[in-house]
Amino acid sequence: MGELTLPRRVSVLGSTGSVGVSTLDLFDKAGAEVEFVALTAGRNVERLAQQALRWRPKLAVIEDETRLGELRERLKGSGIEAAAGASAVAEAAAADAQWVMSAIVGFAGLPPTLSAAKAGAVVALANKESLVCAGPSLLRTAKLAGGAVIPVDSEHSAIFQVLDPMNAQHVTRLILTASGGPFLSWSIGQMEHATPEQAVAHPKWDMGVKISVDSATMMNKGLEMIEAAYLFAMPAERVDVLIHPQSIIHSLVEYADGSTLAQLGPPDMRTPIACAFAWPDRLPWPAPKLDLAAAGQLTFEEPDLRRFPALKIAKEALAAGGAAPAVMNAANEVAVAAFLDRKIGFLDIAATVARTLQRVDGQGLMAGLSGDALERARHIDATARRVADDVVAGLGR
Repeated sequence: MGELTLPRRVSVLGSTGSVGVSTLDLFDKAGAEVEFVALTAGRNVERLAQQALRWRPKLAVIEDETRLGELRERLKGSGIEAAAGASAVAEAAAADAQWVMSAIVGFAGLPPTLSAAKAGAVVALANKESLVCAGPSLLRTAKLAGGAVIPVDSEHSAIFQVLDPMNAQHVTRLILTASGGPFLSWSIGQMEHATPEQAVAHPKWDMGVKISVDSATMMNKGLEMIEAAYLFAMPAERVDVLIHPQSIIHSLVEYADGSTLAQLGPPDMRTPIACAFAWPDRLPWPAPKLDLAAAGQLTFEEPDLRRFPALKIAKEALAAGGAAPAVMNAANEVAVAAFLDRKIGFLDIAATVARTLQRVDGQGLMAGLSGDALERARHIDATARRVADDVVAGLGR
């Protein structure tokens, strides 16, 4: 563990969001000696400035360029450089950090994540969309640059910890667990009238608004299936989802000899973050401990694809390959934003994604593209968003 006591250059992309806050809290609780290179945020200037003054990074970046003046004023006299804009976030990600937390939500997280991978950093990946939209390219880029991608989502962290690389050829199935979200026991009729406030009220995890809605539709689990397939080189038919409302078993790996290995722990994002930071070592910190006796029963059930069609949509997009996963992600972002703006109903989210995939030829779109991974992803994303906007306009109430 001696290596962990030495200064380690760190950047946190999306430091003001739930994963970013958990990352900084973990470092505080662990007393980790880290040297911050950069902290970035979307619009929350006040929290970013507070974090910067506490952790003293060389650079603080706010993506919203209209907030740069306020950020500079809050950091006046601190010696901390301030910058703004999406390009500044990507440049910060490419700075000389050894470990980069990628926690920017949505497609916006892809460019800086690729920048960090190209720089050869260890990328702690909490941004689902980077893998969904450009997984093979991202993993290849990190490997060629001498870095690595370590998953931070609790489900993928669990698989990462229990999948033995020496026996990877004997893995028969990856099983991602899902809490089921706030609407696990709701009927389709009830979900039809669900409000944004109800959709973001997750029973177990404290997450951002968009991710909470994804949990309610179970699209988050669909995205995670695609992530798992890319991260662990597993075909679509061997990645499954199991409902586990207690969120104690985070995922399971099934082997050919009948053994199934699982990783367990309380639902706390700081645990997988600690794993990603210290791997292959372990970071001592006052972590909440699992008390199975107090937890009582652990229950499981198959997901209901009729009430949660996002899972079927995602499995089909993964099997289709090409641009389909990226199209699905773009359509979902458009649909979730429209739902939060009360332009469409809750059930319209999955319907928007399905109709967008029907209208966009993912294979044809890929065949007509050249250039680098980021430009391809941007073109696919923009095309899918235009189609999804048209779908939403037709569904709008």
